[in-house]
Amino acid sequence: MRIATAPAREASSASIVVLIVIGTSQDPGAAGSNQDCSTIYFMVFNNRYSLVEQVTAWPLSISMMIAAAIPAVMPAAILMNRTEKPMKPTPITVPPADAAARKAIGPVICYPTQSLPRADLAAYRAVRDGMELVGTVVVPPRDAATWTVPAGHFCRIVSTEGAQVGDLNLFNANDLKERLYTGKTRALNGTHVGLGDQLFSNFPYLRPIATITHDTLDWYGFDEFGGSVHDVIGTRCDPYTHNLLNGGDHYHHCCHSNLTRALAKATGMTLPEAEPHIHDVLNVFMCTGFTRDTGQYFMKASPVRPGDYLEFFAELDLLGCMSACPGGDCSSEHSSDAASCHPLLVEIHKPARLPEGWRTPAINGYDRSHGC
Repeated sequence: MRIATAPAREASSASIVVLIVIGTSQDPGAAGSNQDCSTIYFMVFNNRYSLVEQVTAWPLSISMMIAAAIPAVMPAAILMNRTEKPMKPTPITVPPADAAARKAIGPVICYPTQSLPRADLAAYRAVRDGMELVGTVVVPPRDAATWTVPAGHFCRIVSTEGAQVGDLNLFNANDLKERLYTGKTRALNGTHVGLGDQLFSNFPYLRPIATITHDTLDWYGFDEFGGSVHDVIGTRCDPYTHNLLNGGDHYHHCCHSNLTRALAKATGMTLPEAEPHIHDVLNVFMCTGFTRDTGQYFMKASPVRPGDYLEFFAELDLLGCMSACPGGDCSSEHSSDAASCHPLLVEIHKPARLPEGWRTPAINGYDRSHGC
């Protein structure tokens, strides 16, 4: 077989490698007899999408083996080796003499949580058996819906028909000014939430408003790319960013717009009145992380399957508002009608009794004097 390789100086970690198999032909074998060969092109593009090199002519049997492996290999290769363009310019400052020593200093946790009051998860889970289903809501694809969860009830977000991501907002049902604060939830729990984690509200309330009591995807953990499920790092797909990145295009079924319409409908507010209440979301079932080379937020196909669910306990009366993301399982894109989307089911369950010792958390005790 004949292999032409690209010059080493042309290859870089910011290249895209695309393999295409085109047709078959006869090629003299080592013993002088002809054998079927396929023409294979390894098209290597640099980060400006200029063709660097291509490779041709491998025996058909080897070609088919390679081609069969492509669906599994290429997404990972693209994710690990591709950047559309450098996120930051090449540094122009000469590193100081002690640069390595400065970078070698170990990190410390910003918010140690040993003293953080935590829910008694065992007590919560002890009342789950024999719960009564008291309400359901279906969130349509590329749309949003709202529901209420009384304090002391459980709420389940369920995948029913196919892999689908949901963008969740939570409010104090009696005071919409108090709502989920993903930034502090992230600081106190980590980038992705799961079993036992508490969801915190915004300032000046800053208290747990929900506690995750079951997650059928807790087996996933973190994958080899640094991805995990149920993130509190992505903000939500929105029409403003879409407009900015797509030459002024207008798309009206981003999660931000879906949530705005649903909240306006539920409260009687106008769209301009409702929109400021929409906040950064808990990305239910979404699999995300940060690329190790550029630090960019990435998404990949959600591992959720029909029957999976995320469950939380309402620490106070909650108003939920969730969008079934137009990105579907978020394996390729969002903010368009291209992806396959599915509905999500919300279930409200009433336990026969409240968890032992439970009471609604008090509003944060800081006196708000701010030093004056």
